[in-house]
Amino acid sequence: MLPMTSLREIRTRDCYYVDKTDHVRRLVEKGKYYFLSRPRRFGKTLLVDTLQKLFEGSEELFRGLAVHGKWDWSARHPVVRLDFSGVGRFDGPDGVRETVEAQLEETEMQAGLEPGPAGAAVRFRRLIRTLHERTGQRAVVLVDEYDKPILDALGDRELALANRDFLRGFYSVVKDCDAHIRFAFLTGVSKFSHAGLFSGLNNLIDITLEPEFSDICGCTDDELDAVFAPELEGLDRDEVRRWYDGYNWRGPERVYNPFGLL
Repeated sequence: MLPMTSLREIRTRDCYYVDKTDHVRRLVEKGKYYFLSRPRRFGKTLLVDTLQKLFEGSEELFRGLAVHGKWDWSARHPVVRLDFSGVGRFDGPDGVRETVEAQLEETEMQAGLEPGPAGAAVRFRRLIRTLHERTGQRAVVLVDEYDKPILDALGDRELALANRDFLRGFYSVVKDCDAHIRFAFLTGVSKFSHAGLFSGLNNLIDITLEPEFSDICGCTDDELDAVFAPELEGLDRDEVRRWYDGYNWRGPERVYNPFGLL
């Protein structure tokens, strides 16, 4: 049993799935710009993928889940998704720029747009605005592990600062394009306030330590019983808890590390 990061793969292959979609719905209803910090391999990428499929209107993937009867499936939003989690190490001078531009180009191609102008920030801004104009729906921006290009370069101070400065200018586009954005969600390992990246994007709501969303990633004891019951027979639950439980972000209960647990 291995964890998966694609909601479509999980739902179409009849895999075990811990339903976090009611958390996601409340998140969307309560605000517009969010940041979440969690350790690596804790379910952030699956959460981002769930948001993408929800805003794209992939209703078939959500039948039987908590959000299904509470979502407007007729409103399909264009999504710009940047994923640094699955990229190799950012230990070269052009790594972050090339990665960003390649992912922007992929989104442009999927939307049937001509490649944007030179410069990642300019291209990002043009893409968000054009998607809104073409579809009539504001864009959704999702960034997974925003801080990886900096963390990978911590052994090279000059490169880490260069990557930080690039990303600071790039992420500021989100605030500049407020009128064209429906929702934005960024994840990372480090707290954004410590990275000096978001001086141009100071309206993010940090839900890292919000009790209401403390188990938006990970698995509670009740969820373990409800979803994974066929796998629990004969296991020493106290030992399972000792090894894989114990994470808490000011919530009412602890959560298991999903990757380690599986």
